[in-house]
Amino acid sequence: MTVRIHSLWLMPAPADEAMLAGIIGELSGRFGTPLFAPHLTLQGDTETTPELLRQAITAATGAVEAFAEPVSAVEGSDAYFRSFYARFAVSPALAKLKQSLDPDGFASFMPHVSLLYGEVEAGAKAAAIAEINARLDGRAIRFDRVGIVTSGQDVPIANWQVVASVALRSA
Repeated sequence: MTVRIHSLWLMPAPADEAMLAGIIGELSGRFGTPLFAPHLTLQGDTETTPELLRQAITAATGAVEAFAEPVSAVEGSDAYFRSFYARFAVSPALAKLKQSLDPDGFASFMPHVSLLYGEVEAGAKAAAIAEINARLDGRAIRFDRVGIVTSGQDVPIANWQVVASVALRSA
């Protein structure tokens, strides 16, 4: 039997999700990189069943209201899944969700929403980062739910799929 790998994603509210998906689509078209849904990973690559994950996120989301977090900066790195991303501070709401859902990963938590996966020529990437940073500078992204996603480093990006989601508390 093949084990299904899942991740837990903090997902932007619909308007911000559409805006970020537009940026991801624009960058994908410009650089020939994969398309993916905008998200902030709270826990990646777990073999925990969706049923147990749903219980965990239901408890976690019941303790956190939907919130908006300003983009700290748009940055890049050499990591495939963190090639180009919008970074966020570890706010109280983000810290609470991370500690509740993935306490072992809290020390290395760097909240971000990736905007491009893969290798891109350094000069072109730096120019695109500057452009997107100017567009997102100080913009707050509203997060309103946590999704259980069939995804992982060994799952093709085209096969990533949200299998369930639970809303954060309403304000």
